[in-house]
Amino acid sequence: MDFGLTEVQQMVKDTAARFAEEELKPKAAQRDLEHQHPAEACRALGELGFMGIAVPEEYGGAGLDYICYVLALSQISRGDASVGVIMSVNNSLYCFPVMTFGSDEQKKAFLTPVASGQAEGCFGLTEAGAGSDPSAMRTTAVLDGDAWVLNGEKKFITNGNVASYAVVAAVTDKAAGYKGISSFIVDLQNTPGFSVGRVEDKLGICASGTAELVFEDARVPKGNLLGKPGDGLKQMLTTLDSGRIGIGSQALGIGRAVLEEALGYSQERIQFGKPISAFQAIQWKLADMATSLDAAELLLLRAAWMEDNHKHFEKQAAMAKLAASDAAMSAAIEGVQILGGYGYCKEYPMERHMRDAKITQIYEGTNEIMRLIVARNLLKGK
Repeated sequence: MDFGLTEVQQMVKDTAARFAEEELKPKAAQRDLEHQHPAEACRALGELGFMGIAVPEEYGGAGLDYICYVLALSQISRGDASVGVIMSVNNSLYCFPVMTFGSDEQKKAFLTPVASGQAEGCFGLTEAGAGSDPSAMRTTAVLDGDAWVLNGEKKFITNGNVASYAVVAAVTDKAAGYKGISSFIVDLQNTPGFSVGRVEDKLGICASGTAELVFEDARVPKGNLLGKPGDGLKQMLTTLDSGRIGIGSQALGIGRAVLEEALGYSQERIQFGKPISAFQAIQWKLADMATSLDAAELLLLRAAWMEDNHKHFEKQAAMAKLAASDAAMSAAIEGVQILGGYGYCKEYPMERHMRDAKITQIYEGTNEIMRLIVARNLLKGK
């Protein structure tokens, strides 16, 4: 078993780490404070190939593997978790389903601009009454001549306020239950009847917009159906498996930022005549952080390797997302504790890391759902 990185993978990791250090970290606090979409950073990530890492070069991507995705995304999230989730959604929730289920014509038209970083994509699944239970969705699509007419609202959509394109799930056959859900590629800038609804005021990842997508008799060309009618839920669940590797990587990056900050502060803060890092209570907190984060990284890399090798990775992706997000949140809580009063003030980035970490336990499937997925696979003998 070889734990070493290839030359390309190491180069990707180093490039992402340098970009995070030089371009993201210096501006992260201001973007968070102003709720400012990092458009310039996203274009730069596109130029690096990071907005479509696993997409073939012919469709605007970098043509790399999912190991590279984990390495790059965790480093980008270490610099700014808001930029990290934009990158994650672009890669995992938009590029993945279009690349996996789209026709060649759809890929050329709708994948290339997003994978190249010239535009953002988003993923329209969640609704007010359909979060952990996607089969309860109420958005509908009715075929009318040469177009599907969409009606409904999608909620909590990352990138929803800035995205040019979306993969949207809608019910096309109510009588068929969850087998009556289909997916559509929607050109949000050129679809009459579409509008951006409420943009949420959130606890964390404030430089990343989270918005409602509103469809009122929105006409989507017939050719924008992704795959076949009724394939929507299966496509969405497969997409979420890949997306959980992305969010796990985001969480890992946040956790690494917490550890970095806590380690540095503990070596500088003097109490009772010595750095607080000399006290066992602090050392144990740092050791627990490092151990949990390293374990989460190994789970993420395993899930990414399985995806690269076309193996069933639902359980492994759920484990990785669960472990990484719990590790990040636990690290952030202890990181604030190590910094004491300063950890609670915006003068230091630790409070932002804590706010950013929490959402990783919720989106792309709550950690309660992750545990159910793991248990379900165990009970099936997988």
